[in-house]
Amino acid sequence: MPNEKNDQTETLSYKLKLGLRTRISLFFAVGGLLVSIGLSGVTLVLTRQQLIDSRETAASAFASTNATRLSNQLTPDSSVEDLPSIVDSMTKIEGSQRLIRIGNHWLPSQELDREDIPENILERVTELKAGQLRAEINGKTRLVLGIPLQVFDAAYFAIVDLTDLEETLDDLRIILFGAGAGVTSLAALLGWWISRRTLRPLRNVREAAEAIAGGRLDTRLIRQSDPDLDRLSESFNEMARALEERIHRDARFASEVSHELRSPLTTLKASVGVLESRKNELSKRSQTALDLLSRDLERFNRLVSELLEISGYDAGAASLELEEVNVAQFIQAATRNDTSITYMLPARADSLVINVDKRRLARALSNLIDNAHRYGNGPTVIEVLTNENSIEIAVEDAGPGISKEERKIIFDRFSRGSSSGQRGDAGGTGLGLSLVQEDVRLHGGKVWVENLKATKSETGSRFVIKLPTIKEEL
Repeated sequence: MPNEKNDQTETLSYKLKLGLRTRISLFFAVGGLLVSIGLSGVTLVLTRQQLIDSRETAASAFASTNATRLSNQLTPDSSVEDLPSIVDSMTKIEGSQRLIRIGNHWLPSQELDREDIPENILERVTELKAGQLRAEINGKTRLVLGIPLQVFDAAYFAIVDLTDLEETLDDLRIILFGAGAGVTSLAALLGWWISRRTLRPLRNVREAAEAIAGGRLDTRLIRQSDPDLDRLSESFNEMARALEERIHRDARFASEVSHELRSPLTTLKASVGVLESRKNELSKRSQTALDLLSRDLERFNRLVSELLEISGYDAGAASLELEEVNVAQFIQAATRNDTSITYMLPARADSLVINVDKRRLARALSNLIDNAHRYGNGPTVIEVLTNENSIEIAVEDAGPGISKEERKIIFDRFSRGSSSGQRGDAGGTGLGLSLVQEDVRLHGGKVWVENLKATKSETGSRFVIKLPTIKEEL
């Protein structure tokens, strides 16, 4: 259980890892976001302070002018009834209101009266000190200024509406938010563009490595316009050149050995043929020895032929001879001697035609069927599935299935798995599935194996050949 949890954790962490290009783009986006937040914050604070300071300075000057004018026009005998005519001559600004106190009497404005003035301002004016304060009055932000008139036991209060200022600041916040979002998006796009250009050499290395892995051993990197990248290209090309030479050398060695074995094999087969023609003259013990020799000689001959094929793939000499093949007719013809197979073909299978190398596909299908006979209790079903860009040919058997560990190496050369003891008796060479993989890969397809019990609640294995309907350039 702990191992399973660790595997799940590692799988999850692998899925959560971001690619280098995504991380660079994310880094640029976060950087742009932080920069935009910083600039927006500074802009908003400075603009707000500037607007408020300007409004307070203007309101203070306006209040001082009106308070001075009021003080000049009051007399010791003035009362509240005299104030309206004085107020009419005062300076007015939009959004401002005034309250005037003479003694214990108040001249209210159209909307506000004494109860709306903050106590802090009233206390300062009572102490014969001027004061100003921003406060929430009747749901609106207002600037309250109070100026005492000591000579007449009076006071002048100006209340300026700051709602328009708050609306301006709200609009500015929206503009800055939009600008921040735009800067973040542009930074992400810039990061994506830079990452594409920066990672292009690595992408070229990846593509070249994939091409070499796919059999194009002559793939090389072109020189770049950067000295560091040129050194990378030269190192990669030197590695690819050494790998190509090593593979070609090994392939030539295998090919030469196989060719050298042809002559003695031919002699041995001829000699065994002579012995088999006079088999009845031999003793039973000699006949058993001759049977063993004949079977091993046949297996050896097949091994040499398959080694020659493998060396051709390693040397890059394998090529396709494409021709149009009717899939349904081809499969049925290739398996006409096996009456135990059930065919599952798609609709309009008679008109399903693909371009393949007929010899190689026939060998791949034959090897899978032979593999099913040897180790899977015989083939049971051959199924053909199609989609827009590919076709799948699946061969199912009635065997015990293949473990997950063996499925990873079953297409390796000379891989025999848990049935190694059986393969020697059955005459297998260990190269059949490797040839299937090479033939399919040469067509631009792939082959894999899966257990039936994972999908159909049965025992057995399912080998699947997937071929593109249009040949891809390798």
